[in-house]
Amino acid sequence: MKINVLTVFPESFEYLSQYGVLGKAIENGIIQLEIINIRDYSKDKHRKTDDEIYGGGCGMVMTCQPIVDAIEARCPKDKKIYFMSAQGKVLNQEKLKSLAKEDEITLLCGHYEGVDARVINHYVDEEISLGDYVLTGGEMAAMVIIDGLSRMIDGVLGNEESAKTDSHYELLLQEDIYTRPREYRGHLVPEVLLEGNHKKIQEWRKKSALENTKKKRPDLYQKYLEQKEQ
Repeated sequence: MKINVLTVFPESFEYLSQYGVLGKAIENGIIQLEIINIRDYSKDKHRKTDDEIYGGGCGMVMTCQPIVDAIEARCPKDKKIYFMSAQGKVLNQEKLKSLAKEDEITLLCGHYEGVDARVINHYVDEEISLGDYVLTGGEMAAMVIIDGLSRMIDGVLGNEESAKTDSHYELLLQEDIYTRPREYRGHLVPEVLLEGNHKKIQEWRKKSALENTKKKRPDLYQKYLEQKEQ
């Protein structure tokens, strides 16, 4: 899969090439990460990419020209462009699965007070938000998306079953998980996990996942019950 990232802070993404399984996926070519510096396409002699807000207002806005020129020079017309935006639909696991099925996408990172609306209205396919809050720029949001969708791509994880046990993969939260030692400060690992009966272990894991979801995310638990009734 190829992921293009449009940003005025390309150095922000250097970390990803050294980060765990994602870094290995990039090194092995499973994920091709193309970081595009928007400033390289600015026609301003100072490589300026922002300007004042029409009608007045605080801060600066990213201008159309460098972004659009970067899109037209580096991004295929038939591939989707996603804008990291507090106004977008909130990211969830289903969206990550959907993104991972595409062979190439572009993530546009805004900064300052935002991006000229003409870019969003005429060049962006969809806006994505991490939640109902505002970040300084879209770079961190883009990194979250890259990391999250990478887990859905064959060959990225050492064990392909790992992603299927993640919280939210099938709506429910993950079950409680344990490792050595068997006893720590009086707290014991559930006996069923030590007995080797795989059927009972699976039953326990499902029950634990249901309990965790009901306790921590009752909204998801209710959604799960509604889906079972359909």
